[in-house]
Amino acid sequence: MGDGKKRGITRRTLLKTTLTAAVSAGLGSSGHARTDSGGAVATLIDISRCDGCPGRETPACIQACREKNLQRVPEPVDPLPKVFPRGKTEDFSDRKHLTGRLTPYNYLFIHKAEVEHNGKRWSLNIPRRCMHCDNPACATICPFAANHKHKTGAVVIDSEICFGGAKCRTVCPWSIPQRQSGVGIYLQIAPTLAGNGVMFKCDLCHDRLLEGKNPVCVDACPTKAMLSGPRDGIHAEALKRAGQIGGYLYGSEENGGTATLYVSPVPFEKIDAAIEKGPGRPHMAPVERRMAKTDSLANSVLLSPAIGLTAGVLAVAFALKGRKNSGSEKEQKP
Repeated sequence: MGDGKKRGITRRTLLKTTLTAAVSAGLGSSGHARTDSGGAVATLIDISRCDGCPGRETPACIQACREKNLQRVPEPVDPLPKVFPRGKTEDFSDRKHLTGRLTPYNYLFIHKAEVEHNGKRWSLNIPRRCMHCDNPACATICPFAANHKHKTGAVVIDSEICFGGAKCRTVCPWSIPQRQSGVGIYLQIAPTLAGNGVMFKCDLCHDRLLEGKNPVCVDACPTKAMLSGPRDGIHAEALKRAGQIGGYLYGSEENGGTATLYVSPVPFEKIDAAIEKGPGRPHMAPVERRMAKTDSLANSVLLSPAIGLTAGVLAVAFALKGRKNSGSEKEQKP
């Protein structure tokens, strides 16, 4: 845990908070996610080729991901603010070492499954992370416009303006985003009333995609079980590989389509029945297009402009007040 020091709000963060709130207001109740398909990238994960990296303490893909992303989460304040009137804080700062599930510090893990199919026993290793949906409800529902679908195909959470409300996780069919309480901009505004930390997940190495590079997990895989490339090409390759092995696809139609396609030699219904499921360990069941249908979530979208603008105003007021107090202290010094 941290020493209790709160991170100050930079001008850049303030501008982003108020600007994204304004964008949210302009969208009104529609809140459409960014879905520009130009230059979109997709990834293929061939389960028949993944061996789980036997002999390694940590599989190569996970190790590469952790080396790139482990330091993204700042140290949380200590103690964590209590959420009013009720709410559960989530703290993984003393469990950064976990690699067997998704956490705010671990964006990729290997799901194990023992499956029997057509008289053959399969020991499967399945890399799991964000699916990067084509039309993600998580980007639509965020009250603070902190979640975006980029033209690269990546769905990215902006940690500088995320309040950790976890609506993105609520609407995600796989409950992918993970929360770390005690970090983020909410600490500077109303830590017990507005927010509960920051949500974290795989961003498909969006920064590398912009440079024309692969996600680090793809480059690190020693068996070439992962492939990254132009969306149409990846979809064609996935269909080809599935046809060659008489296999099955997952991700091409789930939730309306995703940028992550799995190829498997066994049906995914059997995989889903065999894998361990729970917090940080998503299912692999069929998924229909999921929208924000519940009253509470729909209201969150409708209220997002007001909430976002209010948050921006509060952030600016907080910063100006701190600057004024700092100036007064300097004037009083002899």
